[in-house]
Amino acid sequence: MKNLYNSLLLKQLYQLKELGYNYTDAKEFSYQDKNALKLPNSLNELKKQALNCHLCSLSKSRNNVVFGEGDSTAKVLFIGYLALEIEDETGKPFLGRGGEMLTSMIEKVLKISRDKVYITNLLKCHPLSNQKVLETEIHTCKAYLFKEIELIKPKIIVTLGEEAYHYLSNDFIELKKIRGSVIEKENYLIVPTYHPNFLLKNPSLKKEVFEDLQTIKRLL
Repeated sequence: MKNLYNSLLLKQLYQLKELGYNYTDAKEFSYQDKNALKLPNSLNELKKQALNCHLCSLSKSRNNVVFGEGDSTAKVLFIGYLALEIEDETGKPFLGRGGEMLTSMIEKVLKISRDKVYITNLLKCHPLSNQKVLETEIHTCKAYLFKEIELIKPKIIVTLGEEAYHYLSNDFIELKKIRGSVIEKENYLIVPTYHPNFLLKNPSLKKEVFEDLQTIKRLL
């Protein structure tokens, strides 16, 4: 809950900064003020709100919002960084060769059907190839991500790639130094590992990811 409120507050501050404000008298979000939390309390309603989100410039170039999918009561939640072009065309996360590899990782190593986990991205919109992702865009989407986590209540969150781990944990250590570790949070465990698309370019790291998946399997 604290992460969600922080994300909503940062979203507000970045938007004010983009409007040209250097100082503001805007009231901060209070953890005790439930009315400050504007996001819906169901995945279906949250998805509807995300599909109609125009809070940042990424909404101008997208074809489809790529919201998370899977089991709403999943024990394991996978988080990537951003939607790819093929996913932007369909509105579905983790497609293509990287998606096939992720499915294989889940079903062949963890022995879980892909539809029994939950898969999402930090950024729900696909940026153009020459489009730099801004902090305000990241923090806008982080609010949706933390609400997904709050509603699903996973036991384990697997971050795929450096950015997903950095922005979930606020820990900016290099991924190669932290991957495979088990980081305890208040309500869940984080296990960082490499993104499937990164593995396609660096197949020699597949062994390390296999070891990370074995760690997740033991935790389950």
